[in-house]
This record gives sequence, C-alpha cells and structure tokens, in this order.
Amino acid sequence: MGLQDVLTEVIADIRRSTPELAGVMVASEDGLPIVHDFPADEAEQVAAMAATAFGLGGRVSERTSIGPLAECIFHGQLGYLVICPVGDSAVLALECPSPSNLGLMRIEARRAAAKIAETLQ
Repeated sequence: MGLQDVLTEVIADIRRSTPELAGVMVASEDGLPIVHDFPADEAEQVAAMAATAFGLGGRVSERTSIGPLAECIFHGQLGYLVICPVGDSAVLALECPSPSNLGLMRIEARRAAAKIAETLQ
C-alpha cells in the first residue's frame, strides 16, 4: 500500500469514529495539502491557513513560555477547527460543526497524528 493510500485510510478511520466531521486534512508545514476530504475548491486555502495558524501558535507558545504547542483550537459560532502537529513536517486539521464532541475529536486527532507521523517517517 502506498503512502497516499495509507493516509487516505487514516482519514477514513477518523471519519468512522467521528462522523460529524466536515473535513479532515493533512498538510505540509509549508501549507500544501497532502491528503484531504475537504471540497477541492477549499483544500489549498485550508492547508495554507492551518499551517500558518499552527506556526503562529508555536511562536506564541514559545514567547509566553507555555512549552511546545500541542494543538490549536478555533471555535466559531458554527463549529470548530482543530489543528495538531504531525511530527515536524506536517499538520492535521479537522473541522466539525457546533455542537460536536470536541473531546472525542481531539482524542482522534492525536491518535491519527501519531499514526500519520509514523507513516511519513
């Protein structure tokens, strides 16, 4: 099974455990989509914004001495966007509507990020 197939299967696993998700993406640290199930016309923008947000969050956590950034959570009126690191070279972004089980989403994101990081090594 190739890299793309493995990553697509990880996304499918996340979807099975958290069916309310609106989108799942693995993006490079440079903001390029690697694999996703977002609508095609949104993918590049979501990838770029997720990588940028995580990079900025990392700088904020450094400057405030709270330790390495573990995740970014954006909560808007209509939903959530959770961004987790995938090793040192990528991020995982999950989007879901409100109300959703944010705790389950975070658990699944960390589990998936670890599996993806292992795959990308």
